[in-house]
Amino acid sequence: MLNALQVVTTVVVGVMVGVEFAVPFFINPIINALPEDAGQLARADGGRRGGAVMPFWYITSLVLVGIWAVAGWGDHGTGLVVTAGALLIVSVLMSVLLLVPINNRVKTWTPENRPADWKQQMNRWDRWHYVRVAVIIAAFALLVAALA
Repeated sequence: MLNALQVVTTVVVGVMVGVEFAVPFFINPIINALPEDAGQLARADGGRRGGAVMPFWYITSLVLVGIWAVAGWGDHGTGLVVTAGALLIVSVLMSVLLLVPINNRVKTWTPENRPADWKQQMNRWDRWHYVRVAVIIAAFALLVAALA
């Protein structure tokens, strides 16, 4: 049963990492190249969609890692799993404190009501997102290492 939990947890976290990695390296460059206001509208839509799904995904990942750490307590790799859990906590805190406030504004913007500094706010979100991606990649790598 523990093996199944480890595999499910690693897959759930790994897919989350893949999605979050794709945002700055693939999706945003495509969106930023769209003409006129289409890019800003696409980012607002992405903010609404991501804002609806990602909280559950992050929390589910954290819960699964916590269950793995408890169920596998004393096994080799438990320290790596606990450290991965701590990194996921950091990513959740970053999300709530730094990224969500910006996202909550972005998802309501239209070309008619967006603020003058909208691009700077988007760039700030992007910079924090790069850091969050690095944190969750590190957490994922620790989970994979714990399996070895």
